[in-house]
Amino acid sequence: MSKIVFVGAGAMAEAIINGLTKEEKVSPTHIHVMNKSDMEQLEHLKRSYNVRIVCEEKKALTEADIVVLAMKPKDAIEACNGIAPYINKEAVIISVIAGVSIQTITSHLGERPIARVMPNTSAAVGLSASAVCWNALVSQDSKLEIIHILEAIGSVKVVEEEDLHVVTALAGSGPAYLYYFAEQFEAAAVQHGLTSADARQLFIQTMEGAAQMLKKGDVEPSELRRKVTSPGGTTEAGVEQLVQHKVNEAIFACIDAAQNKSRVLGKQYE
Repeated sequence: MSKIVFVGAGAMAEAIINGLTKEEKVSPTHIHVMNKSDMEQLEHLKRSYNVRIVCEEKKALTEADIVVLAMKPKDAIEACNGIAPYINKEAVIISVIAGVSIQTITSHLGERPIARVMPNTSAAVGLSASAVCWNALVSQDSKLEIIHILEAIGSVKVVEEEDLHVVTALAGSGPAYLYYFAEQFEAAAVQHGLTSADARQLFIQTMEGAAQMLKKGDVEPSELRRKVTSPGGTTEAGVEQLVQHKVNEAIFACIDAAQNKSRVLGKQYE
């Protein structure tokens, strides 16, 4: 069983550790965690998942089969420089750092197998929509192992690295957009007399049901919408307002702005 060292112990690291241990994909005894300064978070991970804290134990890095880079982007270069002398050449690097390219990681860790992953915060409940890419040094067996790890927190798509910008805009940032819609729908329903609790419960169930209909995959979203939209009915009245207020243009602008920002942030670390 692979020995995994997490460099960084924030929310995404915890989500992955939770998935790995909950799904019994990796034994907690094979999971090691180090962090720059937040000892309280490290102790939380140790208590919750029975993983090992190894901040000062460089031996953990020399023996690691997989090293997960899970620090903040602003800390990435310093952290990579700090651990580079200790990582063995066979270890596979998995980076969940937004915006930091494989080339940038290579320039600080050297030529080695490196994968970049863009998960989202739904990893905390095992429902992340993750995308992964890798360099030519990642073996087929390692690719399968990486996918196996990521499946512990949700679904996985293999993409080209260039596509991670739009993946970031769609899936990485996507939960925030849906939470924004939830806020507005709830507020509108409350304005018309529903309680906040009832409005939220109804909207959550509506999203879950619509997601399951989409997930079946046998009917296009546009056709599903048409099936709900009776001529002259309430849904048609609502959709007409979405069209009049150019919600489609807002969505295009949203994705465009987010993926452009991803590119800008990435260039900061080149």
